Amino acid sequence: MESIAMPKVLITGAGGQVGYKLTALAGKSGFSVFAAGHADLDITDRSQVNSAVARELPDVIINAAAYTAVDRAESDREAAYELNCRGAGFLAEAAHKARIPLLHISTDYVYPGKGTEPEKEDDPTAPSNVYGQTKLDGEKAALDACERTIVMRTAWVFCEHGNNFIKTMLRLGKTHPELRVVDDQIGGPTYAGDIAESLLRMASSVLGCSDFTEYGIYNYCGSPFVSWREFAEAIFSGAAEQGILKEKVRVTPIPSSAYPTPAVRPLNSRLSMEKIGRVFGISPSDWKAALRDLSGYAPS
Repeated sequence: MESIAMPKVLITGAGGQVGYKLTALAGKSGFSVFAAGHADLDITDRSQVNSAVARELPDVIINAAAYTAVDRAESDREAAYELNCRGAGFLAEAAHKARIPLLHISTDYVYPGKGTEPEKEDDPTAPSNVYGQTKLDGEKAALDACERTIVMRTAWVFCEHGNNFIKTMLRLGKTHPELRVVDDQIGGPTYAGDIAESLLRMASSVLGCSDFTEYGIYNYCGSPFVSWREFAEAIFSGAAEQGILKEKVRVTPIPSSAYPTPAVRPLNSRLSMEKIGRVFGISPSDWKAALRDLSGYAPS
């Protein structure tokens, strides 16, 4: 019997939260995988990108590489721009030459972050910090260079791998019976495993439809929407119930003004998922389900 070759996905940023989950899940989703961390592929080097695509011959590229140090980006603008914009553009150029789709991860930080309504894909953009601006520039670079580009804007990402809000809360919760947490920033915590599964589902849909035309921007995040304070309380409740913390940490709500940071954070990180649900049948990330087992986040 003749074997059917699996489509090949080139994953960049394999060392990050989403890249780690993509690498773990892609094989189970019917893909052969070439996963590249920064040491394997510097996406800010056009020749390296072109060589990798020519050598690996992927059917689709998923770009999970990014400069995500939001505060440091304020004083390290060039490095953030190189990775978030130029790198995305080089991947898109290579995808265009190879006539393959590119799926590129972006952020809610491209929006103004005001009001209370979930942001839609065609709502105005107005980043309030350097990180958001470089990600917006990267979106434009990718969409301009490759007509087969899909941009996924997501928010409040977490998983067992890497650094994130859950790990920070559990580490602090070991030594602090009470913590002050921002309560006026609202968003949808998003499990990186759900992001990865959604991206792979989108890639499969695109590759499986010879006349697919719905390229462009899609929002994806978790549900229900909560504040950072509410998310922290859910984390501490779960940790206490699961025996990770001896007792539940008390959380005191504070405004963003009481916790100043170099980069301004959006107050509204709610994202509308109507479009991704309509086109791909994808549902929001269930962050509450992801908190049912916090053992992978527990500090040593």
